[in-house]
Amino acid sequence: MIRACFEPPWCIRIEDRAPLTVMLMVRGDAWIVPDAGERTHLRAGDLAIARGPDPYTCADDPVTPPQALILPGAECHYPDGRSLNGVMDLGVRTWGDRLDGSAVMLIGTYLWEGEISGRLLKALPPLLSLTTDVWDCPLTPLLMEEIVRDEPGQEVVLDRLLDLLVIAALRAWFSRPEAAAPAWYRALADPVVGRVLRLLQDDPAHPWTVATLAAKAGVSRAALARRFTELVGEPPMTYLTEWRLALAADALRDSDDTLEAIARRVGYGSAFALSSAFKRVYGVSPQEHRGRVAT
Repeated sequence: MIRACFEPPWCIRIEDRAPLTVMLMVRGDAWIVPDAGERTHLRAGDLAIARGPDPYTCADDPVTPPQALILPGAECHYPDGRSLNGVMDLGVRTWGDRLDGSAVMLIGTYLWEGEISGRLLKALPPLLSLTTDVWDCPLTPLLMEEIVRDEPGQEVVLDRLLDLLVIAALRAWFSRPEAAAPAWYRALADPVVGRVLRLLQDDPAHPWTVATLAAKAGVSRAALARRFTELVGEPPMTYLTEWRLALAADALRDSDDTLEAIARRVGYGSAFALSSAFKRVYGVSPQEHRGRVAT
């Protein structure tokens, strides 16, 4: 996460292909202009979320030409290709052309898209915004205070604050009528299906059956199967299989744990059982999946 400070005219073109970027306007205003789709005007307190990999510009005015280009790997160039790395550094996690600029924005970027997060990202438009008339971000003062600190563990603190910011923003977004929330997200509000979804998500390694889930929810097996399928779009055991495999896919990407350890953590009795299910759904073996991610 960084603090960006600018004085007009300014324009930054973003082509970093990041899966998700969060922009919180703290002072002044800015325009977010995607190559395709409607542009968005942000004022102080407003927030925008851009879903990659499509490029966009962030500027004081839609007609201001780009002055810098952000590329994958945190590379920063002038529009003519010359390196800009370090030129606009203004201090601890602060970037721009002047510290006292009239426009100040907090920017957080997620560089990796996993199977679990991908389920949510697919439900988002390429660019969404929340204005102060529909939400009030209580994290802004804390983020502004923490962003410039240079203390041990500070990156971890900021990562967790960014997570909280995204969660709060997505909750606010999905509560709006124009948002197409995923079926499983809407189903979390159901007293029966929501309880079952939380059981499956919180303890995927448990040997769940429709009978044990129905008993936990206080309904019959037939009633649970019917209600779950109606609200989520698939039966409980199908959802559980997909959830387990998505967790396994992310674990293969994010850790060096053995396939046996991952299998038991997500609810499979052996590495062979996980490998068979994984290849059936993803079309590649777990080892091939891990190798693709590594490259």
